[in-house]
Amino acid sequence: MAQKSNFDEIYTFLNEKFAGETEYLQAVHEVLEDIVPIYNANEDYKAFDIVRRICLPERIIYFTVSWMNSEGKIEVNQGWRVQHNSAMGPYKGGLRFHPTVNLSVLKFLAFEQCFKNALTGLPMGGGKGGSDFNPKGRSDRDIMLFCQAFMRELQRHIGANTDVPAGDINVGAREIGYLYGEYRRLNNKFEGVLTGKGLEFGGSYVRTEATGFGLIYFLEAVCQHKGTQIEGKTISVSGAGNVALHAALKAVEKGGKVISLSNSRGLLHNEQGITDTALKWAIDNHTSRNNILTDMANEDMGKWVANKKPWHLKCDIALPCATQNELHADDAKLLLENGCQMVLEGANMPCTKDAQAHFSDAKIAYVPGKASNAGGVALSGLEMGQNAMFNQHNASALDEQLYSIMESIHQRCVNEGKTESGASDHVDYMKGANIAAFRRLADAVVAQGV
Repeated sequence: MAQKSNFDEIYTFLNEKFAGETEYLQAVHEVLEDIVPIYNANEDYKAFDIVRRICLPERIIYFTVSWMNSEGKIEVNQGWRVQHNSAMGPYKGGLRFHPTVNLSVLKFLAFEQCFKNALTGLPMGGGKGGSDFNPKGRSDRDIMLFCQAFMRELQRHIGANTDVPAGDINVGAREIGYLYGEYRRLNNKFEGVLTGKGLEFGGSYVRTEATGFGLIYFLEAVCQHKGTQIEGKTISVSGAGNVALHAALKAVEKGGKVISLSNSRGLLHNEQGITDTALKWAIDNHTSRNNILTDMANEDMGKWVANKKPWHLKCDIALPCATQNELHADDAKLLLENGCQMVLEGANMPCTKDAQAHFSDAKIAYVPGKASNAGGVALSGLEMGQNAMFNQHNASALDEQLYSIMESIHQRCVNEGKTESGASDHVDYMKGANIAAFRRLADAVVAQGV
């Protein structure tokens, strides 16, 4: 029997231990392919079994959330916090409230978060959490009651120097406010235990915009590296939430033509380009509308196409900003056939492995979310710093810091992802991001022993 490589050994170990956790295993597999050669070449990494230790979460907290809704009825939900790695700082990562939330999804997100946070250069570990609670169609009172019940369980496991959650899907400013209020009442502490807070109680300017704006700042760096610019480019965007809308707005401000937004029900298409006025209206109203895209279509901001994704549209740049595994192999083929030259992920792992392979073979600029959507957690890290010093920086200064961080992440990816084949400006951004983050994380783990 042939001896297994370290890659095969570790992946087989994980696959046997966590069979059925498809999202987690997919994320790990993508990283292992790039980092195992680095691991094999470093005796300290091997001696400290670094890969296995980085792949496995340090702690997983599971709890039941039993709560009484506004009608006096008892409801029961599940809650998790995956505290994946704290070698570089407090666990840092969002909370997601969605019926699709399960342990596999949260483990994949926490694992990815470690690498994303490492790329920012800020002192943050990685974690993720959430619940299968669905806030859609719920009253404000029900959402408040659930958030309070969720925090009553979570609060004993978090702290400003231990674990600092933030928002994620369906956890925005409103939910963060309810969560923070309950934490403060229970612990009698006013501290930076959550990020994404309101400006009135320790929040930061630019936090809402950070992920979407940061995505475009990274895109700008990619364009500069390739000797081109965003201005005049046709851009297809998926998603209709905070990330997608702010990315689209910043892209338009940079002179790009954004032709699409989408959600699980269909697509908004504007061949002439969605205007900044339309995008600002959507940003102001999307949280209060059942389907902001049909509302935009009704206001002549574009054409609504039911049950369609935007990847069949001719574009220069694609920005998947919706959810994991939304862009499949067939979608990738359509994008390439239509001349797409750059794909930057605004969501976490929105491209399937087969889709990634098509982009890699075509030698286009494909950037994984751990690099291109790191703007949100970067601003969260800056908010943590502001909280620690009990001050608040102005929006202009924070936007400049965000731009600088995204540029530095791009440079780290270029340094580790340069390829010898093909065009001289081609960068394997997936490889570059994985290796750059792994080196920083592995060195921190080695330095602290076992």
